[in-house]
Amino acid sequence: MSGINKVILIGHLGKDPEIRYLDGGVSVVSFPLATSETFNKDGKKVEQTEWHNIVMWRSLADVAAKYLQKGKLVYIEGKLRTRSFEDKEGTKKYTTEVVAENFTMLGRKSDFENDNHPTDRPVTKTDNAADYNTANETDDLPF
Repeated sequence: MSGINKVILIGHLGKDPEIRYLDGGVSVVSFPLATSETFNKDGKKVEQTEWHNIVMWRSLADVAAKYLQKGKLVYIEGKLRTRSFEDKEGTKKYTTEVVAENFTMLGRKSDFENDNHPTDRPVTKTDNAADYNTANETDDLPF
């Protein structure tokens, strides 16, 4: 039996996505995502925040760079990936990232009206950034 590597997160972007281009024009975007939970400890409400390193590739990265920004609420599905690298001193380091396979922007419609950002269409790794145009979409939801 094979294993399952699935991550589902809902959180706020800690900063604007940073896009870079690798050899061959492959785009990759990365940003930190904060997820928070609250609980009671000794009768007091305590909030605990976890930070996750998010990575998106190719057309999904292009869409994220165009529409996501610091503070926005987003739903992300992906998988965990741990990789190693050497720092400037030659020390081997490890990092664990969430490699996103799709995302959905969350929040109120008014959060995105001035930005012309869609809020209700999930974005997947098979989407073409050039085709991601909501100008002709209609939204008859009352909110």
